[in-house]
Amino acid sequence: MNHSGNEIDFSSTSEIVAQQLIGSSFLYRGIGGIIVETEAYDQADPASHSFCGPTDRNAVMFGPPGFIYVYRSYGIHWCFNFVCREENHGSAVLIRAIEPVEGIDIMRERRRLSDIRLLCSGPGRVSQALGITREENGLSLQSESCFLKPRTKPVDIIAGPRIGITKATETHWRFGLAGSPYLSRPFPKFSPVFTSD
Repeated sequence: MNHSGNEIDFSSTSEIVAQQLIGSSFLYRGIGGIIVETEAYDQADPASHSFCGPTDRNAVMFGPPGFIYVYRSYGIHWCFNFVCREENHGSAVLIRAIEPVEGIDIMRERRRLSDIRLLCSGPGRVSQALGITREENGLSLQSESCFLKPRTKPVDIIAGPRIGITKATETHWRFGLAGSPYLSRPFPKFSPVFTSD
C-alpha cells in the first residue's frame, strides 16, 4: 500500500475511515481513480451486514482491517468495502463512487457505455468498471494488485444519510467529495459540508 500525505488509518472507526478515503486514489490492477463517495457501516449499526454477527457471507468483515469485503447486491451487482477497526469488530466502508482516472477505455468496455460520469457512479458500477467480483473477497489492500494513495491536501466533504437502507436512516454516514460530478446521486439539500484535516 502506498502512502503519502494524510494516512488512512484502517484501525479507526468506519465513520472516520469513510471520511479519510474521500479524495484518496484507489486502483485495482491499474484501473480506478479518485474515491468521491463512501458509506460507513459498523456491527452496532442495524443497517450493517455484520449486525447479527459473523456468517459465511460477512466473515471478512470480522477479519483484520485493510482487506476487501465483497458482497452481491440484489443478486445482481458486486459491491466492495474496505474492512476497518480491529479484528472481530465487523466494520467496513462501502466504496460508492470513484472519479475515473486510469484505465478509462477498459472501464467503458466493461460497462458498455461512454459517459465518463456514469462509469463508476454507484457501488455496483464501481465494481464492474474495476473488475472486482467475489473472487476479490478477502483480498489484502497491500497486495500487488491494489494501489491506495491517501489524499495529499484537504478536501471539502459533504455528509448525508446512506442510500438503499430501511434501518438507521437517521445516521448520516454517507460521505462525498463536495461538488463532484461523479457521485452516485446528489446529497439532500442543505447537507452539511466540512473541510478534512
